[in-house]
Amino acid sequence: MSKDKLKELFAGRKLFVATKHKKEEVIAPIFSEALGVECIIDLTIDTDSLGTFTGEVERLDDVLETARKKCLMGMKLSNCDMAVASEGSFGPHPTLGFINADDEILMFMDAKNNLEIVVRELSIKTNFNGKEIKSEEELKTFAEQAKFPSHGLILRKAYGDNSEIVKGITNPIILKNIFQVFKSNYGSAYVETDMRAMYNPGRMRVIKLAAQKLADKIASFCPQCFTPGFGVINAKPGLPCSSCGFPTRSTLLHEYQCVKCNYTEDKKYPHGKRHEEPTFCDNCNP
Repeated sequence: MSKDKLKELFAGRKLFVATKHKKEEVIAPIFSEALGVECIIDLTIDTDSLGTFTGEVERLDDVLETARKKCLMGMKLSNCDMAVASEGSFGPHPTLGFINADDEILMFMDAKNNLEIVVRELSIKTNFNGKEIKSEEELKTFAEQAKFPSHGLILRKAYGDNSEIVKGITNPIILKNIFQVFKSNYGSAYVETDMRAMYNPGRMRVIKLAAQKLADKIASFCPQCFTPGFGVINAKPGLPCSSCGFPTRSTLLHEYQCVKCNYTEDKKYPHGKRHEEPTFCDNCNP
C-alpha cells in the first residue's frame, strides 16, 4: 500500500533541490529512486544570502527556519511545488562537548499536499577545525589533519576577519603561495576547513545519510490518517538489564508522531534487543 500511495502522491512530479553547493549529487539519486520524482536544480539560487559559514553573511535564523526559507526560495525560483533543502551547523557535540560534530537538518516541503517533513543527522565524522598558523610546518600539519587536498581549506588574514579571505583551496602549491602572502603581510594567517558541501566530501556523506533518512521517513505513513512522514520524535531510555532487570539508560522505545494529525505511537526495542548488557547498567556497574 505504501508504495502505491507514494506513487500516487509524488511520481512524475518535479522536486527542486535548493542548493548551490552540489548537494544534488547525493540527494537527487535517493529521492528519484524512492519517490519517482524528477529532481531539478538552478544554480542561480542564492542560498548564501541566508548565511555563510565564513561569516560574510550572518545567518539570522535557526537551522530549521533557514532550511525552510531555502525550500520556499527554490519553489519560487523554479515555479515548482516541491523542494528539499539542507542546512548544517558545526561545533562542539551537544552531549560530547569535547569533540566537534556536523549537525545537518534536511527538510522536504510539498506545497500541493501541505507537507513539511524534517530529519536531523548528527555526526562526529567531520574535519571541522581552524587555527592561527605562523609557519609552513604548522600549515602542513593542519592540512594533513583536515584531509587536504580532498577536503578544501580556507585562508584568511585572521580569525573572524573577512577583509581578506580565500576559499575553496584544493591545490597544495596554491595553499602554500597564499599562506606566504599572508605571512609576509601580517606575520601569520588563519586556516580553516571549507565546510561547503562541494569542498567537503565528509560533510557530503553526512548529507547523503540524512537524505536516505528523510526518504525513509516520507515513505512511512501515519496509521491513523495515512499522511507521509510518520517518524521518530523522541527516544525513551529504560531497556532492562539482562542480569538484574534494572532499567538502563539504553533506548527502550521510540515515540513516533504524525506531521499532520499528531497521532503518536510507541515502538519498543528499536535496536532489535530486549535487554542491555550488565556493563551498561548503573545498578550492576555503578
